This record gives sequence, C-alpha cells and structure tokens, in this order.
Amino acid sequence: MSAQNTAVLPYGPGAIAEAARLIAAGQPVAMPTETVYGLAADAGNGEAVARIYAAKGRPSFNPLIVHVRDIAQATEIAIFDEQARTLAARHWPGPLTLVLPLREGAPIASLVTAGLPSVALRVPAHAAMQALLDAANRPLAAPSANASGRISPTRAAHVLASLGGRIPLIVDAGATAHGLESTIVALTGGAPRLLRPGPLDLGLAPARAARIEAPGQLASHYAPAKPVRLGATAAAPNEWLIGFGAIAGDATLSASGDLVEAAANLFERLHEADAAAPPLIAVAPIPAAGLGAAINDRLRRAAAPA
Repeated sequence: MSAQNTAVLPYGPGAIAEAARLIAAGQPVAMPTETVYGLAADAGNGEAVARIYAAKGRPSFNPLIVHVRDIAQATEIAIFDEQARTLAARHWPGPLTLVLPLREGAPIASLVTAGLPSVALRVPAHAAMQALLDAANRPLAAPSANASGRISPTRAAHVLASLGGRIPLIVDAGATAHGLESTIVALTGGAPRLLRPGPLDLGLAPARAARIEAPGQLASHYAPAKPVRLGATAAAPNEWLIGFGAIAGDATLSASGDLVEAAANLFERLHEADAAAPPLIAVAPIPAAGLGAAINDRLRRAAAPA
C-alpha cells in the first residue's frame, strides 16, 4: 500500500469529528480503548475492513471484534440468550468480548466474521471510542492498532511507530487503562467458553478450540464443503470458477484486479461457490503482493484437505 501522512490529534470534539469523517469515507483510524489502541473501521463496509488488514499487514483473515454503543445495538447484530444478556448487563461497557451467533441479515461485512456464523462483540468503556461510536453511528470493527506480529499498542506513540504512513489518523488520549486485550468468551451453545484470557477474570478455564472463533486463536478457518482448486485460468468440467482481473469466472473477486475489493468479496464468493450447483470450486490466480498475501493464505486454508 502507498505511504500516506498520519495525523495525530489529541482526543477532543475536533478529533472525533475528523475520525467520524474518515470512517464514513471507508478509512481506518486508530482509537484508544480501555484495553489497547484499536484500528477502527466501518464493520458494514467490506472494503473499509479490508483496509484494516492492509494497514496491519495481517497474514490471514481472522475474525475481528465489533465494537458497539450498547446492548441494544449489539442485539441487532447477534442473537443473545439469557446467559449472554446477564454477562453483558454485568460487564458492559468494559473489557469483555462475547462471541455470539450472528443474526441473519446483520449489517456486518462477511470479512469481519471470516465467513463464520458467529460474531465477536464488545461495548467499550473508553470515552473516546464511545464518542466515535456515537458520531459515526455505525458498529466499528477494531483489532489492535499495530502491525501484525508486533507488540500491542498502549499509547499513541506505539501506534505511530508501528502504523505511521499506513493510516490517516491516530486519536491520542494517553495511555490505556488495562494494556491488555479484552477477555473473550463464546456463548454459541452450551456452557460459556473462555477463548482468550484478558483483564476480566470470570473464573473460566481456557477452552480448547477445534476451529478459530475469535482473534488470538491458532486454528483452521472456514472452508467450503467442496474441493477447491487454486491458480485456475479457466473452469474445468463441474467447477464453479471464482475469477479475478481478466479471468471473469462465474463470479469475480474484482473485475479490475483491485486487491482491496477482492478481500472485501472473498468470503461472499466462497459462500456463493459453496451453494452453487457444480460440485467443485476453482479460483483464479491472485497476486501475492500486499493484501494478496492474506487472500492467498485464506485460499490455501480453504483448499487444504479437511
């Protein structure tokens, strides 16, 4: 991605207004929360979410935490049972992320959930992030605001050192209170499961995950039920071809060869191919540069034998 000027503004009404303007324009901005600084973008805009991955240099498309104003907004996105409502009422706003069943028709880009039927939600307690949620009037996807693999940022200076030149704005509200990413608990059936320890101790032992459900887990991602062939320049018999650039296919990730658009469309196209009549899936070659590395990583996982 091309370098850009990164502004650092002290938290206040002007900084929040500028951050909301950039969010509306589909750009990611670095914001303080009570845990660590997060890289926030419109969770309903797939291309905006793809720019988070591009800025972080994230190696694969893991699910992202969606930050919302309150429980009411959260229930528009996920299905809450009594356990979830009790935990949310007790610990929100605060450093608790709940992984819940995704509500059908929820206004969330598929890239946010990495194609999974669940979504990770949090109501942050930090005044700056709450102010941006109010001003943007959108749920915000926000992983930690650091280059992938780097130490999580607890000050604006950490963000600037890691992502300077990659994002347009950092809102500076000083050091974060916890300095540790949120506790993640899954409530997708059965007893609550601790997916990631964090500042909030609920007395749960870490669960062994059979698949990835939240940030910070090492497991396989969503994969189609059908065999997937990569690097295809044309469809073979009984294949549904996902195109890119000059290779049109049955559907395309990006007719113009735009990697941001391709990343935004990736999971939609995989779901579409999985639901199509042909029993096999083929995918056109994707360049390895920039976001292409993350797209190819995801496609390799999708094509790997179960």
